Amino acid sequence: MTRQIHLAAHFPGVNNHTVWTDPTAGSQIDFASFEHFARTAERGLFDYLFLAEGLRLREHRGRIHDLDVIGRPNTLAVLAALAAVTDHIGLVGTLSTTFNEPYELARQLATLDHLSGGRAGWNAVTSSDAFHGANFRRGGYLAHPDRYVRAEQFAEISKALWSSWRDDAIVADATSGEFLRDDAIARVQRTTRLFGIDAVFDVPGSPQGRPVIVQAGDSADGRDFAAAHADVIFSGHIDFEDAQQFYRDVKGRLASRGRDEDSLKILPGAMAVLGDTDAEARERSREIALAQVRPETAITYLEQIWNRDFSGYDADGPLPDVEPDTGSESAQGFANRHAAIRGRIAQLRELAAAQNFSIRDLVIHLTAKHTFVGTPAHVASEIDRYVQERASDGFTLIGHLVPHGLDEFTEKVVPLLQERGSYRTSYEDGETLHDLLGPAPVTAREPAVR
Repeated sequence: MTRQIHLAAHFPGVNNHTVWTDPTAGSQIDFASFEHFARTAERGLFDYLFLAEGLRLREHRGRIHDLDVIGRPNTLAVLAALAAVTDHIGLVGTLSTTFNEPYELARQLATLDHLSGGRAGWNAVTSSDAFHGANFRRGGYLAHPDRYVRAEQFAEISKALWSSWRDDAIVADATSGEFLRDDAIARVQRTTRLFGIDAVFDVPGSPQGRPVIVQAGDSADGRDFAAAHADVIFSGHIDFEDAQQFYRDVKGRLASRGRDEDSLKILPGAMAVLGDTDAEARERSREIALAQVRPETAITYLEQIWNRDFSGYDADGPLPDVEPDTGSESAQGFANRHAAIRGRIAQLRELAAAQNFSIRDLVIHLTAKHTFVGTPAHVASEIDRYVQERASDGFTLIGHLVPHGLDEFTEKVVPLLQERGSYRTSYEDGETLHDLLGPAPVTAREPAVR
């Protein structure tokens, strides 16, 4: 039986893929950019679009990182606005479990689910660093081992809140109008080291039971979290054999959670570069990669690993033949950090020597390697191969331009996937995001936490 391909669309912006120097690049603030991108993805019958979120502008040596965007409007506000100009596509936002609170975020996502008719989703991410933590009232940072402890409890509480309203909670009375049954809403109570909540949720059950949950962690804890809570994984495993191994590992964790293979979709991030011929596509890929990784970008990447000033080095020359600055020996964890940094640098040297990479070539390989390069027919064939041979359930397409990064793929590749019979040819009226992704979520109505 032919497996169906699922596609998601990643709005460019807060990442290292976007080419802002291209003359056709638009604004990452103007709503017209978001609208064009969303309408293009919906025309291509994508399952959902999603927005990354930068909680703080990245810095390097006291300056704003050259790849960062200068600002990004609030994710939920943008998604709510997009709900008004789209009809079918899912709307997923990246929102931190570290720097939000369950009640508030669950309320906002449930509201978006109502406004969009059941199309809301949450890309749940964690953060443990003091750099981002400095922007928030708790300050500092969350201890690294607590990242997924908090994320796990955050997700459990959120799902309990979303499922706390009875399906028949609201009763219509001809005389007095609508009112709530006495036992309409289950009280959600939870006290842990990280949370204390005693709440009666104030948003009725949403059209799809609860928003879709997306997750992007790759650690053992991250994979376990996905097996327990996620409907989709945004994976970084893109090389075919590696992708198959990741697929088997994560899907193999589902049975112990009472889930089947199709209840969790794995959609690796992917970039597609098209050409009328394979040679033209390869040339275009090289041009885009050079725009994505400018000389100063490549040098900055190495400086962040070596912790040294490499401003005098040629980005098109060999890797620096110097040792990293791993910090003071009196610093806590020095030995482990020292070994990890040196191990990473040894790997980079080995890769650069084997491939005859310059600094810039190496950084392109690590950060701007394009997944599918070739004619539309070749790209369609490769995407289909990954899905049919269980290396993924589809892909999260990442364009290099705002807002036109999906235009060419939608026009040239999507029809070929449809001809293969492995991609939808229309949306159905009334479909929720859970419907688009396939089987209903595991226990859409989880019991309240008491």
